[in-house]
Amino acid sequence: MLAKPAKAVPVGYSHEPKWDGFRALVFRDGDEVYIGSRSGKDLGRYFPEVVAAARAELPRRCVLDGEIAVPVYREGRKRLDWESLSQRIHPAQSRIDRLAGETPAIFIGFDVLAVGDENLMGQPFRRRREVLVSAYPGVGTCRISRVTEDADIAADWFSRFEGAGLDGVISKPLDGAYVPGKREMVKVKHSRTAEAVVLGYRPHKSQPRAIGSMLLGLYLDETLVPIGGIGAFNARKREEYLALLEPMRTADSVAGEPNRWSSPDKTGEWVPVRPELVVEFDYDQMEGMRLRHTAKFRRWRPDREPRSCGYEQLDVPVNYDLDDVLTAGA
Repeated sequence: MLAKPAKAVPVGYSHEPKWDGFRALVFRDGDEVYIGSRSGKDLGRYFPEVVAAARAELPRRCVLDGEIAVPVYREGRKRLDWESLSQRIHPAQSRIDRLAGETPAIFIGFDVLAVGDENLMGQPFRRRREVLVSAYPGVGTCRISRVTEDADIAADWFSRFEGAGLDGVISKPLDGAYVPGKREMVKVKHSRTAEAVVLGYRPHKSQPRAIGSMLLGLYLDETLVPIGGIGAFNARKREEYLALLEPMRTADSVAGEPNRWSSPDKTGEWVPVRPELVVEFDYDQMEGMRLRHTAKFRRWRPDREPRSCGYEQLDVPVNYDLDDVLTAGA
């Protein structure tokens, strides 16, 4: 079941934190455990510690919907870390086994589709939530998302929990069934605007004479630091921006940015350009020094000097400990 975006937390729903990880469906039938992504990718191979926990902690026969995430300690607090999570998707079994020990993941359940012989997908969320919280303890590797029906509390979570690495708020109809493939839920995500310098571009894979995405950078003192990219241009804009950027090329290629399913050592190739153009973009959150997700192009800013694009313009969320978010959900 999917979610449609909204600008504010709605009234009359069940609300929960939006966990920024890999969406995962966990199927357990005795010792057999399968963990699938939204696209059908087998996640169990990459998270053996979650598979083991599912065997030890979940009901013997069940199907759960939730999120796989990696918590880390940063500045004395625990928070979800996207970079550590994305590094877990790797083809080498030796690396998978090592990272399972170094950066173990957790599963956060937020819905239940079946337990035993009972198919719960047609039941209202109120009932599914009751079954979920009674199905397993939720205090080990397999956790349970906290919820509230108070829209004001959810709006407070939206602000406070960002410092623990969360991505916003998800709202579900209390009487709604679980409908696969339909946008029956509502999501409210963080949205911000900033300006950055265009460092280069990636050629489009299938459209000739066009760009696929742009690489952005911000100044940290005197150093221009890559922070991520902008994509999702239409065909006309891809050609227009190539005509703009190609005359500004400075070399053949530089290392690019890893995507959600690639490891950092398998980046694409970028064509660098002179750092002279400034772009305004929309983004949700930063992960350390980089954008957590791909940004959205807003407009060119010919009135801005590249040197004025620094990290100081970015919002810094209040630190919040992940354990304080998770504990109330148990």
